[in-house]
Amino acid sequence: METVKQNDFIELEFSGFANGELFDSTKEEEVKRLNPKAEAKPMVICIGQGMILPAFDKELVGKEIGKEYSLDLSPKDSFGERRKELIKTIPSKFFDGKKIQPQAGMTLALDNRIVKVLNVSGGRVMIDFNNLLAGKDIKYNYKISKIVTDENTKVTALFEVVFRFVPKFEIKDKIVVTGPKFMETYVKSFSEKFKEIVGKELEFVEEKTENKEEKKEDSKEEPKTE
Repeated sequence: METVKQNDFIELEFSGFANGELFDSTKEEEVKRLNPKAEAKPMVICIGQGMILPAFDKELVGKEIGKEYSLDLSPKDSFGERRKELIKTIPSKFFDGKKIQPQAGMTLALDNRIVKVLNVSGGRVMIDFNNLLAGKDIKYNYKISKIVTDENTKVTALFEVVFRFVPKFEIKDKIVVTGPKFMETYVKSFSEKFKEIVGKELEFVEEKTENKEEKKEDSKEEPKTE
């Protein structure tokens, strides 16, 4: 059977369980159970490039394509142990300014993290900044469905992890990214990373936008007659 190695791009199917409870999946029926509006699709990753949990990433090397596997991880090797110092009390007026009414059990995006509201009392809100999966035993049932060779699929998957979104791009001798000026520094900073993983550097091209003032002046011009 064909096996996978470091730096291979693969299509990965999996179900993830925390203390026996499903928390993530690529399978249609499980995805709909977690979120009826979500779309199920296999995950494309490059082995050894930190695109998934390090312990899971390391586990993939040498595995056979199409074979079912399972992996058990302790909190230490997955999402970490729970830490008391990450449970903090915040004045409720902080949330008033953001027009949020926190309630116990609610999850929120705060300081670029997903946090959980533990308690609301006396003008104070107790927030848990631990990873929502911290302190839990993790199990993955998984299968490597295939090695990915399509260049566009590889680049798209890498953008999703590195940029957290997929910009406009075209693959030539380089990967040409088109976007607003502010993206230029960001694109240049990851150029070598893309060359290392997919063999091509990034090149930035500023997206041209029509000048609104020129457009306004043009609209005032009288139509030409012969």
